[in-house]
Amino acid sequence: MPARLFLSSGDLVADRRFEFARDLQLKGDLVAAADLLLQATDLAPGFISAWFTLGEIREQLGEHDAAIAAFRKALAADPEDRHGASLHLMLLGAGKLSAMPEAYVRALFDQYAPKFEKALVDDLGYRGPALLFKAVLAARQAVRKPAFFKRAIDLGCGTGLAAAAFARMVDHFIGVDLSPRMIERARATGLYAELEVADMLQGLRGRAERSADLILAADAMVYVADLAPVLKEAERVLMPGGLLAFTTETHGGEDIIIGAGLRYAHASAHVRASVEAAGLELSLLEDRSARNEDNVPVPGLVAVAAKT
Repeated sequence: MPARLFLSSGDLVADRRFEFARDLQLKGDLVAAADLLLQATDLAPGFISAWFTLGEIREQLGEHDAAIAAFRKALAADPEDRHGASLHLMLLGAGKLSAMPEAYVRALFDQYAPKFEKALVDDLGYRGPALLFKAVLAARQAVRKPAFFKRAIDLGCGTGLAAAAFARMVDHFIGVDLSPRMIERARATGLYAELEVADMLQGLRGRAERSADLILAADAMVYVADLAPVLKEAERVLMPGGLLAFTTETHGGEDIIIGAGLRYAHASAHVRASVEAAGLELSLLEDRSARNEDNVPVPGLVAVAAKT
């Protein structure tokens, strides 16, 4: 996982209290860690990282209301929400399910970039690009068309794992990612003709109508609460006969939830309805896990939709 985000309070003593508290937290002494964090916030009432970490500890201790109070303090101190306090509030039932803060996603992946591939592939058994490759190949075979594409857009491209999987099938690859450091890594692969720092919706809105014949989103829709705007823009950008292929996490209920890993999970029926509402035709929707957590496959879906 990425290095932990730390935002200094500007008070050296408060920062030192935070460091001691983190050491205690990592050693399992949560009560003592919480006490030190309260001391730090007494010294620096707007200490974002201390309030956020206190919220995590209260959550670990099962102190529901106290955790909510701490996360709200963190969010009030940092409206950009670089730590993702609002996501914890959603998880605790104290916030309405809503979009993931851009600043949180950018900070997360900027920190993740240096060891992204090792952590994802080696530690989590990531297989999203391989699943998409097989799904796209199957969708093309079903309509007796070759699996070759002139222009492809890789949404949430990261370091370029999806482009590497599809490199022989695509003439011109465009990568879009919210994290500048991920874009730097993607550029170093030499797989992309174009790269853009933007979120997925912005990246699509900047593209001309009917300008791509393949759009990929490998392990990216888990950071999107409402699929509808992205799918609608994908439909606009795709050429007739073009494909949108993506993975997402799923669950046995209805609609959308946020999971313990602070990633959105979309029910199968919700994905199907969202694809159809965007004017796309679902070619394939299968239960496939793109990654593991604690060595257990995370329930997931692979979807391929075509523009008719």
